[in-house]
Amino acid sequence: MKKIGFIDYYISEWHANNYPVWIKQICEEKGLDYQVCYAWAEDNISQYDGRDTDTWCKEFGVEKCDSIAELCEKSDYVIILAPSNPEKHLGYVEEAFKCGKRTYVDKTFAPDYATAKKIFEIAEKYNTPFFSTSALRYGEDVKDFIGVDNLSVTGGGSNLPEYIIHQVEMLVKTLGMGAKKVMLTKNGEEDLISVAYDDNRNAQLHYQKGYKYGLATKAANGEEKAASISGSFFLVLIEKILHFFETGDIDFDVAQTLEVMKVREAIIKAEAAPDTWINV
Repeated sequence: MKKIGFIDYYISEWHANNYPVWIKQICEEKGLDYQVCYAWAEDNISQYDGRDTDTWCKEFGVEKCDSIAELCEKSDYVIILAPSNPEKHLGYVEEAFKCGKRTYVDKTFAPDYATAKKIFEIAEKYNTPFFSTSALRYGEDVKDFIGVDNLSVTGGGSNLPEYIIHQVEMLVKTLGMGAKKVMLTKNGEEDLISVAYDDNRNAQLHYQKGYKYGLATKAANGEEKAASISGSFFLVLIEKILHFFETGDIDFDVAQTLEVMKVREAIIKAEAAPDTWINV
């Protein structure tokens, strides 16, 4: 059995509560043998549901570790969670990457581009393989929009800084690198984010709390294509994580992660200065 360790800010949260079940499901489907065996959380009491770390560990049959170092020593592979607290990732990475074991860092990867670069530098220092992504990269229909030159993306969530990552991940996967500037315009309850490039590419992101995720584009002949992003993208993400643990292979250029962080940071700045172009 290959043992996975969870590092989290507080362990009882949506991702940590679901990943163990999905890992088991993918293992059964793919004939793999991975299990979440260890957990460490900085905060003993969950801000999500009030459960403490001991209660969570007992429910999931996981051993609580007293430090990140202990968890990394005992684990074969590491998943750094804290999906709602990317500001915690740098500190966790500084300790966890010392072990050199393959690591998945949950979204949002970092609070800003400068921190994201630091994490990459730490990985290089310790020769630690890692990757990070939003699960929406693996929405079933996203691949059908790769290579288009214009894109409209919709999505929601409780707040823009945390949930815009999903739209930006899909944007970078489909339109590629090289975004130059963004502008956010308030349209009632909707935030409309224009993304400009130096070439003929362009995109608009539509964020509102209740919006579902979707993509649309228009061809030069006027033909429109649209897709609602649903289905089992989280299961695909888990499959990709286990494949990475198994082989070290990542199915995209990790430079895209830095691009996602640059665009996200510019959007957050644009939210504070509506109707103004912000450089990426």
